[in-house]
Amino acid sequence: MQIVDPSYTIQDDLDKASLVVRLEACGRICYKSEDLINNDSALPFVKKIAAHGHNSVMEMAVVTLGVKCTDEQFDALLALEPKYLFIDRLDSEVLVTASIRSLRELYQRAGKTAIVEAMVAFMADGHDYLFEGVWDGGHGQLAENNIEVRKLELAEVETLSPELLAKHRFSGVLFITNRAVTHEIVRHRPCSFLQESQRYCRYSQDKFDNQVTFIKPMFYEEGTEEFALWQKAMEDTEAIYLKLLETSTPQAARTVLPNSCKTEILVYCNLAEWRHIFNLRTTPAAEPSMREVMIPLAAEMKERYPAVF
Repeated sequence: MQIVDPSYTIQDDLDKASLVVRLEACGRICYKSEDLINNDSALPFVKKIAAHGHNSVMEMAVVTLGVKCTDEQFDALLALEPKYLFIDRLDSEVLVTASIRSLRELYQRAGKTAIVEAMVAFMADGHDYLFEGVWDGGHGQLAENNIEVRKLELAEVETLSPELLAKHRFSGVLFITNRAVTHEIVRHRPCSFLQESQRYCRYSQDKFDNQVTFIKPMFYEEGTEEFALWQKAMEDTEAIYLKLLETSTPQAARTVLPNSCKTEILVYCNLAEWRHIFNLRTTPAAEPSMREVMIPLAAEMKERYPAVF
């Protein structure tokens, strides 16, 4: 067995990547198949994910669009009560920040609404692979409705006022932590999540060094009787798990794995939701293992975006 400390990584590198590269990197966390990433792997992976309806992966990329439209067209969008879109009416245009999943599902539900068609047509023009099985070429309204759509680059999003920045700037954080922490993190409904899957990961494989990895508990000091008892429990569990894998599938053998198991979870949301998370998860009343990762993350986010945090 292996024991590691909890940690987090803000995914700055993926903020600069293309949508398809971002989606592959995020999606492969579930299967721990990052070793399969190469220069040609992203597009086939994302097409397969879209075809199979793995919508949670499609939540891991958002775009901010600037839309010039009439008040009536804007009102028609709001009348749809669109889910998971962040919308603000500015003097010159409408700001819409949406995940690929939310755009796909909005078009399936209300593709004949002019502003919906315009936004998806704009995205499909450059990223048709993201809308396979959804985008049907439109309903012939684009020319007559005269709606203009543009994409805001990340640098432009970061120049928005603090209130708008909090809504439209999304940030992904990859946590390496225990399963008890992830059980609490996923209660934050506005977030999107992808997590290392014990159902698919077979920890007896070479890529996992043929062992189970556990998170070092902050509750017990090394060298104490309590730590020795915890370590013995993890060693016994690992032995039982590896024995079960000789005749069982990973999804069956995982039933013996404890909360101390190391897992990777990607949390993706806007800065406003991160602010809410920190308000709950860094207080003295929060679970200690949660505070262990959230307090330093909150400090780093505050340093990056002092006007928001």
